[in-house]
Amino acid sequence: MRRQFATAMCVAALGLIALCSFGAAEQKTADRPIYSTVKDLMESIIDPSADVIWGAVGTIADKQGIQDLSPKTPEQWLDVRRAAVRLIEGGNLLMMPGREAAAAGVRSEAPGVELEPAEITALIKKKRKSFDAFARALQAIGSQALRAIEAKDTDALIEVGGRMEEVCESCHKTFWYPQKQAASRN
Repeated sequence: MRRQFATAMCVAALGLIALCSFGAAEQKTADRPIYSTVKDLMESIIDPSADVIWGAVGTIADKQGIQDLSPKTPEQWLDVRRAAVRLIEGGNLLMMPGREAAAAGVRSEAPGVELEPAEITALIKKKRKSFDAFARALQAIGSQALRAIEAKDTDALIEVGGRMEEVCESCHKTFWYPQKQAASRN
């Protein structure tokens, strides 16, 4: 009986330690270091994932005739699904505070067409709620894409792709392009 009681106490103590460790781990997630910039996320996760979704539906007419680009195999649908998941989680990464637009010393690849990274970072900090709203809109689009993919609904996926283009371009107009040029495009 004593042995069972001692075993139960040890299990309870270990459970309490594990629970405390879990609580401490949860608190640390808010303090995770940032390793990548917005530019890194766009080039590595978000843009390639958006391209997969945009390229997953449509047709091409060429010398061989009309080709349907829709996924046909479970593997092709899985690739598109993974892209939607990356968009959803990419939104979470964009919303992490403290992320710079680009690494220190990086200059705009198209001066005059887009702002310098330091200017983009300053705009994001100034309009944080707006930037996060765009990231949440990207997540919502990713979720809509996921539902269309799970239903294998290519018509819905085409519609989602159009809305995704609008969300992306609206964010770019707000944070990437010089305000004078953005105003003249509207």
